[in-house]
Amino acid sequence: MDPMIGVSRSDMLAGLECDGADPETLDVGTNLLLYFVYHYLPDPPVSPTATLSLAGASWVPDGVDRIIRLPDVVLRDIISRLPAKDAARTAALASRWRPLWRSVPLTLVDSHLLPDGGARGQFIIGAPSPRAVTAAVSRILAAHPGPFSCVHLTRTTMEEHRGEMSRWLDTVLAKGVQELVFVNRPWPIDLRLPATIFRCASLTRLYLGVWRLPDTAAVPRGARFPNLLELGLCMTVMEDRDLAFMLERSPVLEFLVIIGSQSGLRLRLVSPSLRCVQLGCTFLEDIDVVNAPRLERLFQRDNLSESELADTAPSFSSKIKIGRAPNLRVLGYLQPGEQQLAAGSKEAVPSVQILAMEVQFGVRNAVKKVPGFLRCFPNLETLHVHSSVDEESTGKVNIKFWQEGGPIKCVVQSMKKVFFYEFRGSRSEVVFLKFIAERGRALEQMVVVVASECFSSGGNVSAKLKPLISAKWLSKACKLQLFKSPRDEVSGPLHCHQLASDFKFADPFDLKYYYEAEEIPVS
Repeated sequence: MDPMIGVSRSDMLAGLECDGADPETLDVGTNLLLYFVYHYLPDPPVSPTATLSLAGASWVPDGVDRIIRLPDVVLRDIISRLPAKDAARTAALASRWRPLWRSVPLTLVDSHLLPDGGARGQFIIGAPSPRAVTAAVSRILAAHPGPFSCVHLTRTTMEEHRGEMSRWLDTVLAKGVQELVFVNRPWPIDLRLPATIFRCASLTRLYLGVWRLPDTAAVPRGARFPNLLELGLCMTVMEDRDLAFMLERSPVLEFLVIIGSQSGLRLRLVSPSLRCVQLGCTFLEDIDVVNAPRLERLFQRDNLSESELADTAPSFSSKIKIGRAPNLRVLGYLQPGEQQLAAGSKEAVPSVQILAMEVQFGVRNAVKKVPGFLRCFPNLETLHVHSSVDEESTGKVNIKFWQEGGPIKCVVQSMKKVFFYEFRGSRSEVVFLKFIAERGRALEQMVVVVASECFSSGGNVSAKLKPLISAKWLSKACKLQLFKSPRDEVSGPLHCHQLASDFKFADPFDLKYYYEAEEIPVS
């Protein structure tokens, strides 16, 4: 459990002072938390900084207002594309505009009500709460009859405005909000979210940040989200049963995002509709895909167990179990050595075509788990491997280990593309890539991104790559490409959460960022 849960800001400050620590570090940490949350929130559909291109406009010097002659349906469409403050101002243009803004589904983003339209980003913790914004939100919600197509409320310290917070929820839910982004600015970081949220049948997208979910045991059993397609939970406190309740009551949910859960979580996926699940920086004990017939993508990154967080011994490995997921095509980032992988009754997931792994090649026990992971995916076509920095090397693996392990079906028969990131030239890395090169009969492309430290340290990069280049490649048609990594500080694999849920991108791990790097000639 997060040590900040259930503790007031004043008590935290007092504790820091008793320990001789700088109290300002608390606000720094809290600001980083909010920055993290805001990064994962969806962008609102309107912007106060958008510009109109007047190039090619036909100006008539007679001063006639031709826009006013447009049909009401066109004028309403114009208003619907404006921030709430600008939409309300259209009433001052002419009598024709005055009733229109009240009849348009409105987009309300509280940061747009700031003097700079939110251009300077979030208010820092410790700064005065923007009470003018809070008052403006209340006025707009009361004045507009609805519906509200989109409401983003992220700039208010909800503890200071509990009355307004409850009224806001009652209002937007009564007026048919479709997209709601609702973030509590701490403290406290585990403020209880009103159970009112479960009464909104109109929601299609819901993102909640820095809340404690309502106790679902007290929520009426008939509560449902019949139209909810996308759910995001950012830095929330929740019980396993709360998350299970929300999934069960969302019969058409397609996208689930859980980022930075404040409490330990066992995720059990039973959903007839889920297509994409993203998990990041969350204290996960287990991921159990029980029955998800439409699930196509499952991402998990930087997840820890509570025992790892507490640095308890012995070390704990979380478990990923994949049961019925016949359409699962994309999976990552798996961590051999840090996680256990269990497949279905046949001990294989034949549907997965794209896999990403994060491997500590300096840790012998981690590398020894890799063949077992790969055998679970007999039809794998694309493999992404991020070589992570080892805190302490515990032995290397030579080519004999790979040769004696027997054939790996996907390597021999189906693997077409291999992407290897942050190659440092260790023997374990080289023999892994060489093993694939010498056995991959279907291999078409291998991309190796060499870590920038290999160049700055003055080492001989060519010598490190020579065993791979000179290997006896089974596929003569395979193209080997080498790049210099543009990343100086590497804390983990690159991942773009927007691409992850965008099905227009067939391979969300194939980040073109690396292709802009300097290419190294293969000699």
